[in-house]
Amino acid sequence: MNATANPFKAWFAGRDTVPLGTWLMAAAPTTAEALGHAGFDFVVVDMEHVPIEVADLAHILRAVGTTPAEPLVRLAWNDQVLVKRVLDAGAQTIMLPFVQTVEEARAAASFAKYPPVGVRGVAAVHRASRFGAAADYLKQANEETCVIVQLETPEAVDLLEEIAALPGIDAVFVGPGDLAASMGHIGEIGHPDVQAKIEEAAKRAAEVGTPIGIVGPNPEMVRRFQHYGYTFTAIASDVAMMTGRAREWLADLRGKEEAPSVSGAAY
Repeated sequence: MNATANPFKAWFAGRDTVPLGTWLMAAAPTTAEALGHAGFDFVVVDMEHVPIEVADLAHILRAVGTTPAEPLVRLAWNDQVLVKRVLDAGAQTIMLPFVQTVEEARAAASFAKYPPVGVRGVAAVHRASRFGAAADYLKQANEETCVIVQLETPEAVDLLEEIAALPGIDAVFVGPGDLAASMGHIGEIGHPDVQAKIEEAAKRAAEVGTPIGIVGPNPEMVRRFQHYGYTFTAIASDVAMMTGRAREWLADLRGKEEAPSVSGAAY
């Protein structure tokens, strides 16, 4: 058995279409499996804001693995041990939050790669290597592992070119919620100043040829991000879509205006 190629790498290499994903906030394998069958290209397993531990992650990855969608795992932090455990659990594409400096981005890439390229600890038998059945896993893992770093402040966006140029960094991802908050507009990702910074990031990423992603709360906002030039995008989350439809139907049945969702919340 051979290690499997990572579709994210192919998307980033070709970029003929804009992959569309969504966030998983329910921490439920069943929801993950259902959304994986709904038609999304990828689903983001969020270990930062959701109480998902590594054991839970393995179950969610198994569920998504039965679907056409690809999992993207956002870790709780840019931490060497967390990166190792998540990759050993079977994640191929990881996203590290709140990367603020070139040094932090370089560390993220190093954590995800085996020596001599990086410092990832070596084990022969784990879920990622098909419990040892993928005999070529150790030789192919560095090439197939995809590392995405999140830029979530204006200061981080200002370093986009330097971070994108680092070996082992495959893409960057703008976090619009934290970006808005850091700019003094918490909960207002639609604020003109925030939108200008979001558009600027996409233009600068295009100039250096690096893939750049983002998440938006609704189709209108996601289309705007795609127009800016974002090369992979996510929309809302399982919980946001479920509760949004619930409020819509309740308002319809009770003859009331639909209750508004949290202003500017992406997921």
